[in-house]
Amino acid sequence: MDCVEQSDADAEAPSVIDRYFTRWYRADMKGNPCEDHCILQHSNRLCVITLAETHPILQEGRTVKSINYQISHGCSRLNNKVSGKSKRGAQFVTDFAPLCRITCSDDTEYTIYSCIRGRLLEVNENILETPNLLLQKPSTDGYIAVILPKFEESKSITESLLTREEFEKVDSKPRLRQRTLSPS
Repeated sequence: MDCVEQSDADAEAPSVIDRYFTRWYRADMKGNPCEDHCILQHSNRLCVITLAETHPILQEGRTVKSINYQISHGCSRLNNKVSGKSKRGAQFVTDFAPLCRITCSDDTEYTIYSCIRGRLLEVNENILETPNLLLQKPSTDGYIAVILPKFEESKSITESLLTREEFEKVDSKPRLRQRTLSPS
């Protein structure tokens, strides 16, 4: 009987993400339908930027061709070198700062944004070598970046984000699933 009770308890145990992180969402990033981002906020203020389950990269059976942290000619997120308790050298990012560009096998390109203001502590270099981590484990090994908001802003950063319940309401409404192309 104890074995049965133990297996039931294991089946209902929350994941590490669900247990220690609060999920926040930014829907339709920069007006692009369904390009949703997820921010996992830990109690120590660290925020992990990931793709939301509804992002087109995860929804439409695409494969990732490349990931590029080179944002512009003079700015590469890979050059971010952080040291010390005060996180010296960290790049400061704003809400709409691009973190990386993901190109799919059908040559569709998606820009992933920071969604919050803070210091960029780390980008996930593992997804450069194994891009399928984005598809297989988007909330864990396939994360995009880790950002530390300013202490005084740590409570207010979530004001512009959606809770899981609010996001599910937005996602349940019909949204245009095709990517709108900007005129060239």
